[in-house]
Amino acid sequence: MIDVVRLAEPMTGDGCRAELFNEEHRQALKSACAEDRDIWAIYANNFGPDGFDESIDFYTSNPRNFTFVLFAGDELAGMSSFLGIDEARQALEIGGTYYRPHLRGTGFNRRVKDMMLARAFDRGVRRVEFRVDRRNVRSQAAMKKIGAVREGVLRADRITWNGHVRDTVLFAILKNEWQ
Repeated sequence: MIDVVRLAEPMTGDGCRAELFNEEHRQALKSACAEDRDIWAIYANNFGPDGFDESIDFYTSNPRNFTFVLFAGDELAGMSSFLGIDEARQALEIGGTYYRPHLRGTGFNRRVKDMMLARAFDRGVRRVEFRVDRRNVRSQAAMKKIGAVREGVLRADRITWNGHVRDTVLFAILKNEWQ
């Protein structure tokens, strides 16, 4: 059984931490997401300046999602979410992840994913999924680095915010596979 209440508690990892999104974070996170306006073209939802408010409201209004604001020390670093929390399957997705450009390639992603995976598995999740746009080669490489297994491609899986019909690469890590 997933301990959903404790899944949403603040997290601390190696040089990173996460707090559940609240309105006090809105403007700072919106500004951070605006630092790379081009990246949103390969995301399912638009967290760029024109779509941020609608997208963050969509994520946070779903009771099966928990969106976290990420920090590197005291610096706002980005965001990531537990999505589609499914107690019956004991599964969830980690997604909607964005890091400010200067933190990419620094090992920050690995530290955040370790923190989030530890939280999920410690709270009763047995399967964590990652869904990546087929065009997002950087994220696919990152999934392999953290030990996620590529399970296949969901062809024409979804229509993104800009009308692109997306093929989604599905990765997963099972509790007994992690560390």
